[in-house]
Amino acid sequence: MQSYLDIFRQLCAIPRPSHHEDKVADFLCNFAEEHNLTYKRDEHNCVLIEKPATPGYEDKEPIVILNHMDMVCVAEEGFPVPGPVEAIEYEENGERWMRADHTSLGADNGIGLSMALAILADDELPHPALEVLTTTCEETDMSGASGLAPDFFKGRRVLNIDSEAYSEITVASAGAHIQVAHLPYRRTAMPKDYITLSVSVKGGRGGHSGVDIGSGRANAIKILCNLLLVAIRQTNIKLYIINIKGGQAYSAIPCEAEAKICIPKENAEAFNVLVSQCNDAITAQYSSTDPDVKVTVEPAVWHASVINEEGTHLILASVNGIPAGPFTMRPDGGVQTSNNIGIIDTEVQGLKVQEAQCLISSHTRSFSSQAMDELSDNISKIFTLTGAEVETIMHVSPWEEDLHHPWVQQVMNTFSNVLNFSPTPVSMHFALEAGYFVEKFPGIHIASIGPRIMYPHSPNEKVSLTTADNIMRVVREVVKS
Repeated sequence: MQSYLDIFRQLCAIPRPSHHEDKVADFLCNFAEEHNLTYKRDEHNCVLIEKPATPGYEDKEPIVILNHMDMVCVAEEGFPVPGPVEAIEYEENGERWMRADHTSLGADNGIGLSMALAILADDELPHPALEVLTTTCEETDMSGASGLAPDFFKGRRVLNIDSEAYSEITVASAGAHIQVAHLPYRRTAMPKDYITLSVSVKGGRGGHSGVDIGSGRANAIKILCNLLLVAIRQTNIKLYIINIKGGQAYSAIPCEAEAKICIPKENAEAFNVLVSQCNDAITAQYSSTDPDVKVTVEPAVWHASVINEEGTHLILASVNGIPAGPFTMRPDGGVQTSNNIGIIDTEVQGLKVQEAQCLISSHTRSFSSQAMDELSDNISKIFTLTGAEVETIMHVSPWEEDLHHPWVQQVMNTFSNVLNFSPTPVSMHFALEAGYFVEKFPGIHIASIGPRIMYPHSPNEKVSLTTADNIMRVVREVVKS
C-alpha cells in the first residue's frame, strides 16, 4: 500500500496551477490504471476514479471523496513560481511539518488528494463503493465543479478533505464572486524634466483571502495605489504611471506590488517625505499582522512612453474605490462579507488593437447571497464608470449543511472516536465547491475535514504532518464505518 506522503511527493513533482491541470489529470488516470480501477475524465480534466464495494458492503451507500487537483502557485521575490515543488520535512515544537523552498507547497489540496488516492490503493481496507472525485480550477473560477455533468458521479454522501483547520469540521461556506476589470488606457511621451522611480511595497505576509481576510493583513496593491493617489491629490505631484504590477492570484492577499512612475524633478523631495509618512502609517497599522511590510523607492531608468494622465488617475481611483478586507462582520465576530483585490497588471494585451489595458481583480465573499451580489454589483459599477469592461470569472452560492443529517453525524462521531475530541462545526469564509454541488446534485450532503495547513496560498504555506496522519486515520475509519 502506498502511503499518502509517498503519493504527495509524486504530486509535488507535477506542476499543477489552475487551468493547467493536464499533467496531473494524466497522473490520476495512470494511477487508476495501475490499480485496475475504472475512471473517467471530462472536458475540464476533472477525474472520477471508482472502486467497487468489498464483500459485505455491497448494500451500503457509496461514498464520494472530494478534492481538487490544482494549487495556488506563488513564490517569494527572486524565486521562480513553482513548477515542481521541493517539499521539506522538519520538526517544530515537537510536531512534524512540511513546507516548500520559498514557494507555496500545494498541501491545499494535494494532501487531501493524496489521502484519497491512498485509500484507493489500500486493498485491505473494507469499504462501500468509493468514488474519488478530483476537480480542476478550484482555486480560480471553480469551472471544474460548475461544469460537471449531472450524472458524472452517483454518490450523495461526500467527504471533502479540503479543510485547513485540524480541530474543525466545515459545514458551511461563504459564496464567492470573482470579477476582473479590463481597464483600457493610452500612453503618451514621457514629459521633459521628469525623473523615473520604482516604488515597491514588500514584506507583507499575504495569505488566503478567505481564511486570513479577517486578520487585518496588509494588501500591497491597495497600499501602493493609495500612496500614489495621495501624491497626486494631496501633494499635487503631477505623477504618471509607467507600469504597475502586484499580486499573483485572485484568491491570495497580495504581499508585494511595484510601480514604475515618473514625477517632476522638483517634486522628488516631497515624494520621499510622503513615502516616509506612509511607512510610519503602515508600521502603526500593521505592526502585529505584517511587521515587515514597507514602501521603498529607488531610481529607475525609463525614456519611453508613460500612461497618460487620465489613465493614471482612473487606475488609481478604481483601486481606491474598491474595499479590500472585511466589509461586514457576523454576530459571532467572524467575517460576514469581504473583498480582496488580488491582482493588478498594466502589462496586458489590450481589448482593441493598439490599445493597452490594466487588469484588476476583485474577489467578493459572503455568507449572504444578497450582500455578496450587492457588493460585487457596486464594485462592477465602479469599474464600469472608469470605462472598463468587466468579466465575471466565478459566481458560487453560499452553502450550509444540515448538522443533524446522519452522514454529517457519522463523520463527526468517527472523528471523535478516533481522535478523542469532538471537531468544532464551523462556517468558513471562503467558497467551497459545495456551493455548486448542493445546487446541481439534489440530496447531496457534505462534510469537510483536513489537517492543519498554515498560510495557504502564500510562500509560507506549511502543513502539519502530525495532524495529517491523524486525519488519515479518520478518513480510513469513516470509509470502514
